[in-house]
Amino acid sequence: SRIVYVSCNASTQARDINILHEMYEVKHIQPVDMFPQTPHIENVVLLNRR
Repeated sequence: SRIVYVSCNASTQARDINILHEMYEVKHIQPVDMFPQTPHIENVVLLNRR
């Protein structure tokens, strides 16, 4: 009923969420800076089944 999607690639994450959007809705997005002083960000997205 839920998916927690963690990704370091925002483009592929957006693509995948677009595929899932008919069955799941985005409830929360949290960027996480796991690598300070670099341009890299992890995105954690909570999706709930509609």
